[in-house]
Amino acid sequence: MQFKEVGIKFNNQPKIYSFDPNNINLNIQDYVVVETVRGLEFGQVVTNIKNLSKEPKEPLKKVLRLASEKDVMTAEENKKKVKNYLARTKEIVKSLSLEMKLVNAELLLDRSKIIISFVSEKRIDFRELVKLLAQEFKMKIELRQIGSRDEVKILGGMGICGRTCCCCKNTGDFAHVCIKMAKNQGLSLNPTSISGLCGRLLCCLAYENSQYAEILKQMPKINSEVKTPEGVGRVIYNNLLKKTVNVMVNDNYREFPLEDLKFNKNNQLNDVSGNTNE
Repeated sequence: MQFKEVGIKFNNQPKIYSFDPNNINLNIQDYVVVETVRGLEFGQVVTNIKNLSKEPKEPLKKVLRLASEKDVMTAEENKKKVKNYLARTKEIVKSLSLEMKLVNAELLLDRSKIIISFVSEKRIDFRELVKLLAQEFKMKIELRQIGSRDEVKILGGMGICGRTCCCCKNTGDFAHVCIKMAKNQGLSLNPTSISGLCGRLLCCLAYENSQYAEILKQMPKINSEVKTPEGVGRVIYNNLLKKTVNVMVNDNYREFPLEDLKFNKNNQLNDVSGNTNE
């Protein structure tokens, strides 16, 4: 039995979800209707159909059909309706004095449910809010608390690089990012320099971290002694991109290619024969 998959996006978000094309002839940019865990949704094909070498670990949900003109019109109408629903929800939240910031709302294609995303620093008892919304909107209500990174991913924005935030364009799931990545790349550890709009570490720190980490394994430690063509010196700075080392040798500040230096893995000075020079 041959297994196939096709990539689909929803609501212009960067994450691509895999679906079974269900023997439907699909092309990139086609609009489709699919059944997800949330309900009936309207999406767009963003990859060609691919043959899988083996059965997926979990069965893929099937594409139900190519979207009809009516489906497309409904999806467009839903975008307009959801703005009114969100505005009304904000009014009710304010009347209940709930400490929550509404970020986004999504209406399923068949208008059976509305999903409202919010951020809050506290746990919110929104049972009364759900009750009031269900009475007013006459549909199922799902409130979803999200984090600050998800908020920026949904709303968008410009990063400190002057380009659209990575989470809005290039990433699906958030990559693990830690302060060690900034250290590996020799960046300033000033929070304002390495944090995004969400207040968390920049997603892009993870992009080239593996290359920086690999190069670091080849470099001597700062303040360690190395043997240079001009004598023994002390390491002042490593230029990872150029693979050069700045060394203070004979009271002079010099830059040497990494391959011109000799040191062991513990960054102790090595002589030409490879024996440790005490």
